[in-house]
Amino acid sequence: MLNVNDLTIEPLFRGVNFCVPRGEIVTLMGASGSGKSTLFSWMAGALAADFQAQGELWLDDRRCDELPTEQRGIGVLFQDALLFDHFSVGQNLLLALPARVAGKARREAVQAALASAGLNHHYHSDPATLSGGERARVSLLRALLAEPRALLLDEPFSRLDSALRASFRAWVFDAVRARNIPAVLVTHDENDIPPGGQVIALSRWQ
Repeated sequence: MLNVNDLTIEPLFRGVNFCVPRGEIVTLMGASGSGKSTLFSWMAGALAADFQAQGELWLDDRRCDELPTEQRGIGVLFQDALLFDHFSVGQNLLLALPARVAGKARREAVQAALASAGLNHHYHSDPATLSGGERARVSLLRALLAEPRALLLDEPFSRLDSALRASFRAWVFDAVRARNIPAVLVTHDENDIPPGGQVIALSRWQ
């Protein structure tokens, strides 16, 4: 369960409160400049020094907003894949695995993840040779292999064409449900909203 309680960011917006149950996705929508990315930065523990925020972020009954980024257990999927192009696809994914996964189990975990995404033969591939859809899938796999307790989706579908966007969107939603983690999605496209999902419209000085 992910809870955001009484968040105040000046002067972007005030009084934002929402709760995300496990396995569900809450969508944040708003015009450019409404503070969506700033909110995500705060949730991830990467708020720029130019900003200040008052409020609380709770995840699984633990307050997280005062913890450093690496202790929050929150993964982020961006609109750009942001893969390390000097590493292979497999090496990119190995970097995400927790340290407790050791030895042969690391390679096996990455191979299983690639197979789940239809990328069985891409362990040794150069990320630069992947299509946009393949890079997007690898990026999500990297976020999930880190075993996040919650996931932030920062317009992850916006770079994809309409046909690929629909299939990747469905795959992301299925992955969130399968892992039973709460997720927050930022988008400008109403088609990205999960069926029946909660939507929060952000506006400045809300």
